Amino acid sequence: MAKAIPTTSQTVSIPKEDVHAVRHVAVIDIGATSIRMAIAEIRANGGTRMLENLLQPADLGRDAFETRRLSRKGVERVTSVLKKFRRVLSEYGITSAKDIRVVATSAVREASNRVAFMDRVFVATGLDVEPIDEAEVNRITYMGVAPQLQARRETAERKSVVVEVGGGSTELLIIRGGNVLHSDSFRLGSIRLLQSLTAVGAAPSHSSGQTHSQWRSLMETQISRILTRIAERIRSDTPLHLVAIGGDVRFAALQLIPEWNGVDLVSLPTQALSRLTEQVLSLGDDAVVAKFDVTFNEAETLGPALLAYTLLAKRFELSHVYVSGVNLRSGLIHDMARGGNWTTEFRHQIVRSAMSLGRKCDVDETHARAVAELARRLFEQLHDEHHLDARYEVLLYAAALLHEIGLFISVRSNHKHALHIIRNSELFGLSRHETLLVGLVVRYHRRATPQPAHTDYGSLSRVDRVAVSKMAALLRIAIALDDTRSGRIREIRVHREGKRMVIAVPGVDDVSLEQMAMRGASQLFQDVFGAAVLLRPGE
Repeated sequence: MAKAIPTTSQTVSIPKEDVHAVRHVAVIDIGATSIRMAIAEIRANGGTRMLENLLQPADLGRDAFETRRLSRKGVERVTSVLKKFRRVLSEYGITSAKDIRVVATSAVREASNRVAFMDRVFVATGLDVEPIDEAEVNRITYMGVAPQLQARRETAERKSVVVEVGGGSTELLIIRGGNVLHSDSFRLGSIRLLQSLTAVGAAPSHSSGQTHSQWRSLMETQISRILTRIAERIRSDTPLHLVAIGGDVRFAALQLIPEWNGVDLVSLPTQALSRLTEQVLSLGDDAVVAKFDVTFNEAETLGPALLAYTLLAKRFELSHVYVSGVNLRSGLIHDMARGGNWTTEFRHQIVRSAMSLGRKCDVDETHARAVAELARRLFEQLHDEHHLDARYEVLLYAAALLHEIGLFISVRSNHKHALHIIRNSELFGLSRHETLLVGLVVRYHRRATPQPAHTDYGSLSRVDRVAVSKMAALLRIAIALDDTRSGRIREIRVHREGKRMVIAVPGVDDVSLEQMAMRGASQLFQDVFGAAVLLRPGE
């Protein structure tokens, strides 16, 4: 664990000739028990190097999880810490908003006064706080841990269960062969656990062995309830690995394996982890602080978190667990180095998730794939018209795969049913907002055009409303091109001729059926892009 006061974890001297090729950036993570800042350099080739890691305690989770509000005292504590962090950033010359990302996890995300909190922070520090949801956390986790799993033969071939026990929630990823099989989030966190025990009158006592034993038993019972739900998500019919991430288990690995570099995967014997867990639980919080040189907030949550990891390993009868040094801050820094662009592998995971959802709802996969490929070609060839970045291509592709998902409920109003299904489903890698955009594109794949009076659409920003309209217009054209459901139209060439957008179809001489479908499907395209659509065969 990092120290409670700002310390330099790695000081790097930059050669003079490289100064102009280096960009300094920072990520600040406002968590349930602490505020952490990572400062790094990004080189011209996209490589990154960590310069400094800072930590300050801030007990936001206790208020947020109990009352669903952040206390005034807690808010002011955060602003005070962020002011100090801002001065450190100034010393590094990091002042531009594009070089600083401030994120907040479950404590802020769940607070009813989170908007007031974000406004207060901005007024006090000029920093924009971004509450990130579970999907974004899982995306960053996957991007960081997947290369580590693939680098080892044993983890590359077997199913890996990646678990992070935080202050407010436990995040779960199941990965095999680089593919995400399942992702989930559970309301099990070390702070929540302590609060639930306090609510029933239980509290750790190190003066009475019986009382402590009862407290320990209650804690195990609470954890086991969630572990049962986690186990239900994991088919244990094949060998698996447990990969633990998070500050508490990193602390354990560094205690037990001092030579570990704190980043790469390391194998930690379950028995050793269990012994350390027992030692921590047997000590009072003050004794943990003194023995292990951690903050009081960290000492309070360390035992419950390590117990959760230990019980999970024992439940699956694992002789060891893997520990990864991947964390949210390092992942976000790598994300900044990529310019926020999704990698090809990550895009593939989103598509796999959409296809999986479609199969659950008996979507005609052959037609869905054909429409998705046509939508992708339209997106690529009409870039000068829509000016949307590459992320929207993935959203459009997912929408195309799912455009008939509403038929699972009813033919009547299936476009509306589709929105309901999609927005209440998990699409791995997509935030709640991005999932809503996919759902709205599907909502408008037929019938009515987007209207501000429509609740979900009207609540979007102008940028998002325009993006949804553009993608829905492209999707309607793609659907019309496969109106025969034969997949015979695969290649298209699109170009503008004055006020007409001409779609040529090489190798297909008769497109009369598609032309009929295009008459009704192209109206939205003309409204959005100002061009009528003309379909030409055999060019």
